[in-house]
Amino acid sequence: MATQVFATKGNLMTAKKSLVLAKMGYDLMDRKRNVLIREMMMLVDKVKLLRDEITDSYQEAYYLLQQANVSTGVITGIANQVKIDTGARVTYRSVMGVEVPNIIYKPEEIKIQYGFEQSSSKVDEAYIQFNKVKELTMILAEVDNSVYRLANAIRKTQKRANALKNIVIPDFEAQIKFISEALEEKEREEFSRLKVIKANKEREAAQNKSN
Repeated sequence: MATQVFATKGNLMTAKKSLVLAKMGYDLMDRKRNVLIREMMMLVDKVKLLRDEITDSYQEAYYLLQQANVSTGVITGIANQVKIDTGARVTYRSVMGVEVPNIIYKPEEIKIQYGFEQSSSKVDEAYIQFNKVKELTMILAEVDNSVYRLANAIRKTQKRANALKNIVIPDFEAQIKFISEALEEKEREEFSRLKVIKANKEREAAQNKSN
């Protein structure tokens, strides 16, 4: 690439400015990557704890549901009386330009929404446990999605940083080296030409004097 650039002072100045911008861009990409990695690692630790907790909660919930079915019979009719929870909403926060979700949900006091005649304490226990599972699932969904978005952004940022470091910056450095060496060679040639001209003039002047 460098050999295809015309060796002019204007191109040299342009290449130097471009090199400065490329290095600034790399520094920004590198800082962005580090911030995103730090943010993601914090969430990854949270995910590990949540997965363990939610696995235990699901096991407990399905066990209690099984017990409710045994004591009361199939509770599909009871389940249909429970209203769908629409209290959750999703907003987003920016981490170095990456939009990550933030689920806003205010847990309400648990109220039994089905008739007591059809149910039992086992149904109540299962209902309460599944409410806990619901809240944990929302938190896990938020964190999981955030980790995915951050990991994707880190991959893209790493790719851009590598391109700047391994391709763009070396290309500009090669351009600057090529142009600088070509201009220096031109200056040496010009200096030598001027010396020859000066020497010829001095010789002519000396010959004129002798004549």
